[in-house]
Amino acid sequence: MAKPDEGSLIGLDVGTTGARAVAIDLAGDILAAATEEYPMAMPRPGWTEQEPEDWWAASRAVLSSVISETSQTPLALGLTGQMHGAVFLDESDSVIRPALLWNDQRTQRQCRDITEKVGPQRLVQVTGNPALTGFQAPKILWLRDEEPAAYARLRRVLLPKDYVRLRLTGEYATDVSDASGTLLLDLRKRRWSDEILDALAIPGEWLPAVHEGPDITGAVTASAAGVTGLRAGLIVAAGGGDNAAGAVGNGIVRPGAVSSSVGTSGVVFAHSDEPVIDSLGRLHSFCHALPGAYHVMGVTLSAGGSLRWWRDIAVGNSYDALAALANQAPPGAGGLVFLPYLSGERTPVLDPAARGAFVGLNMTHTLAHLTRAVMEGVVHSLKQCLDLIAALPLPITDVRATGGGARNPVWRQLQADIFGMPVYRNAVDEGPAFGAALLAGLACGAYKSVLDVTSRIRLGPDVTEPDPDASRLYREYHEVYASLYASTSGAMHRLSALGGASLTF
Repeated sequence: MAKPDEGSLIGLDVGTTGARAVAIDLAGDILAAATEEYPMAMPRPGWTEQEPEDWWAASRAVLSSVISETSQTPLALGLTGQMHGAVFLDESDSVIRPALLWNDQRTQRQCRDITEKVGPQRLVQVTGNPALTGFQAPKILWLRDEEPAAYARLRRVLLPKDYVRLRLTGEYATDVSDASGTLLLDLRKRRWSDEILDALAIPGEWLPAVHEGPDITGAVTASAAGVTGLRAGLIVAAGGGDNAAGAVGNGIVRPGAVSSSVGTSGVVFAHSDEPVIDSLGRLHSFCHALPGAYHVMGVTLSAGGSLRWWRDIAVGNSYDALAALANQAPPGAGGLVFLPYLSGERTPVLDPAARGAFVGLNMTHTLAHLTRAVMEGVVHSLKQCLDLIAALPLPITDVRATGGGARNPVWRQLQADIFGMPVYRNAVDEGPAFGAALLAGLACGAYKSVLDVTSRIRLGPDVTEPDPDASRLYREYHEVYASLYASTSGAMHRLSALGGASLTF
């Protein structure tokens, strides 16, 4: 394929709170961007669902918007999105029920069944991960166990971004990074595991074809072109799960550079050239969106989600106003610690029944102290992820902030102080959609190599240095934070059970 001299690249991110599309030129500069939000349903405690049709409607809107604002001819489209979700389709590709999301916790029994059938060591050896409630495989078994009539209709299972791909191209396809989060992929062979599928009695024909991130997975159909503004025949790259695509956009494509993302969830992400597996399963080991590469990541389920919860129930201010309010309180929030386990937790405790808490409240604490404690608690959780990655060991040469936490200086300073390391920020901070657009550039031949891609990624001039006094104080607070789960988990589990059984008055 001849390398084009000009044109635009489109990236589409089917996120948790909304869809975002960006158009970039071949130098990596943003030409246009658009966001469209959609709701998330929580029909029971610990359950999270969305309507796939909402993803498609929002995707149409943001694609139409960036196409209308871009004069350069689109060369390719790359896809990314929230990981782990399960879209259940019947034989006519109609959605059977609302999709179960990455932070849904209803599948504890199915995770135990998977571990028993495959064996805990073999499961980690093949997939790189233990059975976790957020992953896709236990969701399939939950449908079988709890909604047998719906399960009887099941013919296809797709991840969120790949449902949008189906609507765009008519193709059933995914990429290795997103497929890594299903618990059905052989991590080293980078293809579906017949062994796991057989053990769980999941038909392989239900799953899409697996590709590397820059692979071409089809082209925009005439009908999809008519509702999105894209041209019919535009090639669509496999793309990547949101964390892997975001890492491409942040230049996390070599050992050493680590990204720290504060979105709805929080993620610390490190590149590796080979599979690197935490024997206790506290970190995720996945394929990267780049051919032959891998990554390790730790996940805090409620990062920006914790601040959003706090805003919605107690404050009602904008995120910038919340950050300014938090900045009025001293480091350590006057002896107050927040555990951000509002959706259970992954790294490092792997506990869907973990629950959030303020610890250390007294009569002197104000709204500013509580707000700061929420933000600090999220970063303490990310610090646990960072420490586990460093202990594997993987080299950590620099930390790059991304997501909503990169845009506000208070979030960046908290990360620098609690991590005890300088925190960098990319000049272009468009998250996973930007990385998806770069992968599209590889797919269409606009970029010839990963090195060519990384030349488009530039660090911004601002570096957030840790404050030595704050870092020393936060080391003590982090010891307290890290001790609290073990000392309160029994109470958390009892309260979780009691809350699930609470009477309605």
